[in-house]
Amino acid sequence: MQKVLIDTFIVPKKSELEFFNRVKVNRNLIKNLPGFIQDSAYIRENGKDEIQFVTIAVWENEEAILNAKKEVLTSYQKEGFDMPGMLERLGISIEREIFDPSKT
Repeated sequence: MQKVLIDTFIVPKKSELEFFNRVKVNRNLIKNLPGFIQDSAYIRENGKDEIQFVTIAVWENEEAILNAKKEVLTSYQKEGFDMPGMLERLGISIEREIFDPSKT
């Protein structure tokens, strides 16, 4: 059964440039991983000083998501990138959940 990974970020406007540069790298990476089906992204103003950014990635199954997470972490290690550190430094919060497609 397909699984949908939804990430919701709250991003201070002052952090947008660095954040979106990283988002581009990550989205390009996952699109080439086994089990990836499609993704989309949405943005909205969340007050005058921040934005809300949502990514939705559809995967073949939960195993594909788990394998993708491993691949992404390996990629981070190879380039010496610290995602939690970047999020903390830029004042970005993230909420990540896995959903099943609705049958309705």
